Amino acid sequence: MMTEQSYIASVVATYWFVSISMVYLNKALMSSDEISLPAPLFVTWFQCVVTAWICWLAGRFAQSMKAREYDALAKSGDESESNRKPSFWAQFPKAEYRVGTGRKVFPLSLIFVGMITFNNLCLKWVEVSFYNVARSLTIVFNVIFTQALLGTRTSFSVMMCLMIVILGFFMGSKGELNFSLWGTISGVLSSLFVSLNSIYTKKVLPVVENDHWKLTYYNNINACILFIPLMLIFEHDAILAGFTKQFMSPIFWSAMAVAGVFGFSIGIVTVLQIKATSPLTHNISGTAKAGVQSIMAFYIWKNQPTFLGVVSIFVVLGGSLAYTLVKMAEGKSAAQALHKSDSHDLEAGENKSSK
Repeated sequence: MMTEQSYIASVVATYWFVSISMVYLNKALMSSDEISLPAPLFVTWFQCVVTAWICWLAGRFAQSMKAREYDALAKSGDESESNRKPSFWAQFPKAEYRVGTGRKVFPLSLIFVGMITFNNLCLKWVEVSFYNVARSLTIVFNVIFTQALLGTRTSFSVMMCLMIVILGFFMGSKGELNFSLWGTISGVLSSLFVSLNSIYTKKVLPVVENDHWKLTYYNNINACILFIPLMLIFEHDAILAGFTKQFMSPIFWSAMAVAGVFGFSIGIVTVLQIKATSPLTHNISGTAKAGVQSIMAFYIWKNQPTFLGVVSIFVVLGGSLAYTLVKMAEGKSAAQALHKSDSHDLEAGENKSSK
């Protein structure tokens, strides 16, 4: 019987494995001489196709499981059967595409396409060891957009954390031997779209009944459609050339399929890690994973380390971790202040009624 500690360790290890493997495999698909295709939009499009297909299959399987459980309950007549813990597949809804809903999700899908496109372009053009630093400005954009759209004030502690991250970003850019301007710009744009994606996801979720898997399905279907004209305009020649080499290689298609499965799986393992631990622990785990991923890249991808490059990784990760801890502390303080205010109002109301 697996203990709780063993289960948590296995979930965290699975999250690390899937996340790091997905980055490394995408890097190979984007820039490896053996299996890469000079068509990053096509590679990204194919991963969206795989994700949408898996969502559809998972939904069909979930419906089949529910039907079997209903039949078993009807035959046995045992009410205790209905109180059993839901299966893993119960989280997946029936995957169906409604045009009206797809149109409402479409603005978010535009942001989603920008996010995954610039993410893969960044990975294509920069070294893997610099990848996390190049995409480190997400929390900076989060604060900017939150303040601009919601008018919330930013504390001095948060500003200091952001300054540390920005410092690490510029240190990494300065210390990168194989610096790519376009890769760095793609990383910044990816960070911007990641921030916008998190904001607009909250607005669009009610359209799909607050179901993240429904939103994943709609987003990927819309993305598959949006990528088609982009591929025809920018990658027509590269895709045609692929028919003489990459498209004939089973290794290429195997890598593409596995990368697509990892792209779907990262959503599952992320949810599992948050449920097994906590949002704070998940963020800490992600920060530690990013550090290990970057350091491993020096050995696996033979990226040449520099003093500034290595230091920038830890500066960025340290600033990101400090930001997470500060925001959690501020959220806890705000909740306590609200609780005290509610208690005071309740007490005042009771005193008034007693008079």
